[in-house]
Amino acid sequence: MKVLLFSSLYPSAARPIHGIFVETRLRELLKTGEVQAKVVAPVPWFPFKATRFGEYALFAATPYVEQRNGVEVHHPRYLLLPKVGMHLAPYAMALGALPAIRRLQRQGFDFDLIDAHYYYPDGVAAALLAKWLGRPFVVTARGTDLNLIPQYPFPRRLILQAAEQASASIGVCQALMDTLGDLGADRTKLNTLRNGVDLERFEPEDRSEARQRLGLPVQGHYLLSVGHLIERKGHHIAIEALPYLPGVTLLIAGAGPDEGTLKNLARRLGVAERVRWAGVVSQAELKWWYSAADALTLCSSREGWANVLLEAMACGTPVVATDIWGTPEVVSTPAAGVLMARRDAQALAAAWGRLHSQLPVREATRAHAEVFSWDATTQGQLQLFKKVVDAWACKRCVFRGDTT
Repeated sequence: MKVLLFSSLYPSAARPIHGIFVETRLRELLKTGEVQAKVVAPVPWFPFKATRFGEYALFAATPYVEQRNGVEVHHPRYLLLPKVGMHLAPYAMALGALPAIRRLQRQGFDFDLIDAHYYYPDGVAAALLAKWLGRPFVVTARGTDLNLIPQYPFPRRLILQAAEQASASIGVCQALMDTLGDLGADRTKLNTLRNGVDLERFEPEDRSEARQRLGLPVQGHYLLSVGHLIERKGHHIAIEALPYLPGVTLLIAGAGPDEGTLKNLARRLGVAERVRWAGVVSQAELKWWYSAADALTLCSSREGWANVLLEAMACGTPVVATDIWGTPEVVSTPAAGVLMARRDAQALAAAWGRLHSQLPVREATRAHAEVFSWDATTQGQLQLFKKVVDAWACKRCVFRGDTT
């Protein structure tokens, strides 16, 4: 079976951890040997690579074609206009990607299925491409695409049209599929395939060794916060909790536009000396940060299925997280960690106390993560994709009048 993965959420040489969870799911699927795949990951057009342009410069620096982990990845450009971008993005994305996809077909990659990720604009663009190219498609919802964007009437209408046209929709947590059903999508076409965790990449390392490797004092308590430095990820809440957590050092792994604001907050609260800024940490190095910490905190306001939770647990580190969307499906036992009663600093401090009053052993936390291996998700994908491709072939036979 030949699969074309279509999503703007995919890593590149310029942005190596952007959409890493989409790449990971594809890599696990390819391990079965039953699928061939190529990736079309559109990137907004921008003319300048100078670093002063920040995130936009990374768009310009993205290669048009590259090989990642043995997979051919194409990054066609599309025009993303300010202010009107939300409404026009699906159409611009589809039109920008169409020549690259048709070129792949001419080169012999006549794919059976489009596997799209993120419902808006990517899933809506995939619906246009599927219609133009005469192929079935499925869309995986991942979080804000369904718990935020449908607040806007025009995108909501396009999302529902795409869900109706799609052969199937996939959610990385049940909460997302419930939301799509509540919006009006056909519930018989909704499927939940949770992200797994790479149990070989993320495994417990000796805590003292991990701290020494990272240049941290071996003694002491460490709370880790991982993610893009934006308000939604809640790093500011972790900083605001430090006055209530004497003796705790906060480790922050990530980069983003709010870095200066967060550092100013730490200085204003008098806790700057208790915050360690790790910057962007590669997937290969993250296990050392997870292993060094006593707990991971995730204070997000919105999450579909946060991979960092399972990554930490796979390293034997329990979590403290906000009680939102798919998170309760991950933090579902005492061995996994605790959920915060509210999204604020005092609630985080209280949850830290609850966690340490009955701290799970690292082996139990790791065992909880092992339940979420990729095997079930990969087999679910294979079965769903085969069903979609077979149904599409059958429909084409009926349309042609071929009953054999």
